[in-house]
Amino acid sequence: MSKLKAAVFASGAGSNFQAIIEARDLACEIVLLICDKQNAGVIEIAKKHQISTFVFNAKEFASKQAYEEKIISELRKKEVSWIFLAGYMRIVGSTLLQAFPGKIVNIHPSLLPNFPGKDAIAQAYQAGVNKTGVTVHYIDEGIDTGPIIAQESVAVFSKDTEEALKKKIQEVEHQLYPSVINQLLQTK
Repeated sequence: MSKLKAAVFASGAGSNFQAIIEARDLACEIVLLICDKQNAGVIEIAKKHQISTFVFNAKEFASKQAYEEKIISELRKKEVSWIFLAGYMRIVGSTLLQAFPGKIVNIHPSLLPNFPGKDAIAQAYQAGVNKTGVTVHYIDEGIDTGPIIAQESVAVFSKDTEEALKKKIQEVEHQLYPSVINQLLQTK
């Protein structure tokens, strides 16, 4: 039986993308990277692993609907059935949500609903919390408001720097996300 095909959307360095594609016995084949930053590090990771990429500049499109329609076209060409966001710094719009209902998942570096949106690690660090973590959730039209699939907490110690906290959170992300992907795909 052939594996389901999935795409990863990312905008940055690509550490979660790397963790997903290097996960042992992943229940899907990552066939496409969608990226909105022309020089993001994640693109080099995709090239190294011979994964197709679609890199776009949102400003070159008339609207969010227009670039999401182009993304959908690229996803259809590769027969993608699931989308995993891994540091994708754009809000997913209704065009993409309607094309992949219940099949778009995100990882967020906090225990949602705490610290949604950008810079969640910095928000948690500055708030002085003693616990934060990682959330994997379905995407909806809000910002980090979709139904939660899994969470794992990370202790914050007084000696932690923001950078140390980021590293602890990334270690959890790199284990949790591939595990959750497998659980989702094995039950669908």
